Amino acid sequence: MNPYILATLLFGLGLGTTITFASSHWLLAWMGLEMNTLAIIPIMAHLHHPRAVEATTKYFLTQATAAAMLLFASTTNAWLTGQWDIQQMTHPLPVTIITLALALKIGLAPVHSWLPEVLQGLDLTTGLILSTWQKLAPFALLLQIYPANSALLIILGLLSTLVGGWGGLNQTQLRKILAYSSIAHLGWMILILQFSPSLTLLALFTYLIMTFSTFLVFKLNKSTNINSLAISWAKTPALTSLTPLILLSLGGLPPLTGFMPKWLILQELTKQELPATATLAALTALLSLYFYLRLSYAMTLTMSPNNLAGTTPWRLPSTQLTLPLAATTTLTLALLPLTPAITATLTL
Repeated sequence: MNPYILATLLFGLGLGTTITFASSHWLLAWMGLEMNTLAIIPIMAHLHHPRAVEATTKYFLTQATAAAMLLFASTTNAWLTGQWDIQQMTHPLPVTIITLALALKIGLAPVHSWLPEVLQGLDLTTGLILSTWQKLAPFALLLQIYPANSALLIILGLLSTLVGGWGGLNQTQLRKILAYSSIAHLGWMILILQFSPSLTLLALFTYLIMTFSTFLVFKLNKSTNINSLAISWAKTPALTSLTPLILLSLGGLPPLTGFMPKWLILQELTKQELPATATLAALTALLSLYFYLRLSYAMTLTMSPNNLAGTTPWRLPSTQLTLPLAATTTLTLALLPLTPAITATLTL
């Protein structure tokens, strides 16, 4: 793609999200989300591969549906209450419709089916943008409408953690596994949203860091399925030994960063007298942990055949920048000791 066109599209992507962040009016927020969608579509379709075009079409249709729902709900809210302000969502009907529209935008269960299919059709760089940056604007709106005492959010959260764990079990494609991982993590964030928005932000921040490092690892190894992970030892032996730790951090095992949001969320759910919800969420995390362990096993404990296909990558140095990978990997593995400082900052 022409660098000028790419720069324009990335600027549009950033501007769309920023407009949604800064808006207090529903029409402005909707406009930001639309700019965001329209800017990423050419980036997704730039490979001109039938898979990429199919993924782009699916993405466009789901995002357009969600945007139409959002516009309909905000108009309904203005009709019922006379308010266009995002903070003034008082009627339960538009609040429910908007929550479902934003759930469709970010890919929460039960409206998640598009996410694994779309991510599978994209290259890893575009997949990274879709899994991280594209979640920010809808989350900003969810945090602003802040639907209190909503059983809907708890149902969406539990369903997402369950589907995210269950769906990833039988997958061999890494991008689909990362899509289901994304659904499960979003479920944890939605679960705690009405009780502690600051914890949702913390979970989102740690998810972004961990997903960033995972995508960069797969990009460096040019891996798109489980079998291709087994030859990574020949290419990047040091990274091969660190990757299982990154994956286990995504799974939420102590003493890694991924444990921190899960720990604090379970603690908060227990404080809110929702022990059953906390128990169910913890059990669904075990499903996700299984497929992260499966990836770790494929990468470090299985040796690929020592033939030409397996050893050739060792002779081809990668041109990818390793500083972002080094920084995010460090954060993915080592933030847990800072939990007291982070919780103190959140409660300020």
